Amino acid sequence: MARFPSFPVRLAPLAGLSLLGGCNMVVMNPAGDVARQQADLVLWSTALMLLIIVPVMVLTVVFAWKYRATNKEADYRPDWDHSTGLELVIWSAPLLIIVALGALTWVATHTLDPYRPIGRLAAGRPLPAGQAPLEVQVVALDWKWLFIYPEQGIATVNELVLPVDRQVRFRLTSSSVMNTFYVPAMAGMIYTMPGMETKLHAVLNRAGRFDGMSANYSGAGFSEMRFPTLAMDDTGFDRWVATVKGGQGALSQARYLQLEKPSEKVPAMRFAAVQQGLFDRIVKMCVRPGEPCVTMHGEGHHGMQPPVNNRPAEGSEGALMKAPEEKGTSPHLTAPRGPASGSGKPGDQTNRNMTRLERPALPGAIQSARS
Repeated sequence: MARFPSFPVRLAPLAGLSLLGGCNMVVMNPAGDVARQQADLVLWSTALMLLIIVPVMVLTVVFAWKYRATNKEADYRPDWDHSTGLELVIWSAPLLIIVALGALTWVATHTLDPYRPIGRLAAGRPLPAGQAPLEVQVVALDWKWLFIYPEQGIATVNELVLPVDRQVRFRLTSSSVMNTFYVPAMAGMIYTMPGMETKLHAVLNRAGRFDGMSANYSGAGFSEMRFPTLAMDDTGFDRWVATVKGGQGALSQARYLQLEKPSEKVPAMRFAAVQQGLFDRIVKMCVRPGEPCVTMHGEGHHGMQPPVNNRPAEGSEGALMKAPEEKGTSPHLTAPRGPASGSGKPGDQTNRNMTRLERPALPGAIQSARS
């Protein structure tokens, strides 16, 4: 007969779970206020759902033990089928939790809207008066990330550097397929799509090095679409900008077209200058010379004239708009008229002719014609 392990031996695997406490769960321990509020939303939602799950699991075990076959003292009531108090608890508790979850989610969804500028740096810390957000233009390439800093006039590839405690406004697009920009320590995911621009507002509240990635499969090099996100104080950020500006190379239109070609495992790159308006041309899909720009919301750009929707209709009038004497003749109109459909003898092919220019004969007239 096989022997079961002793109780301490059976608990040994569970002791290994305590080692998970040393793991850095970046989603639940983020460095930015937006991600912090998203983590709180996860915790509150989980706690509310556990108010239903835990009692159900506990009562399942209690009922199974109390009403087991060997318990002869349990109250056996085969005719019991209703309890008003129990019905109220069963239906009201889940309903109240669903209402609470809905209200919590609705408020958080509007508060954490990525298109909405953030209202604070952190809990109890309002935005400094007069401080403009830092704008970073993001382009998802195959298979790398391009970051353009329009205010600073620089750009990087696979390297994102941000100042601490300053709102950042991301403008995002893609050069080929849909992708997802994701820095778990800073904020949630945001899609990037070719020919379109999405936005994200976020902030980092502590200095450090954090991981950024693509969270949407986009082809062979998808797994290597990772980049470091460096958060530093204002002095360190200004020093980094000066270092990049003192380097070599400029991100021109021609250089971008080379960079746009698919490549994998691309090391970090820096550009000391950026061609003016390059990001807008990427969004409008007209980077190549002579390529017409995509028109969005009725606006014309560069190689494409804006549409004119209030011009009077041109061209000849259709027949429905003309008087009968203006319509002229046609083979159908001048051809001899045959008998009305259904007025011939049974089996006659003329009965199948459903094209007519006049009302068919009445049933009585059809019967007279057949006779």
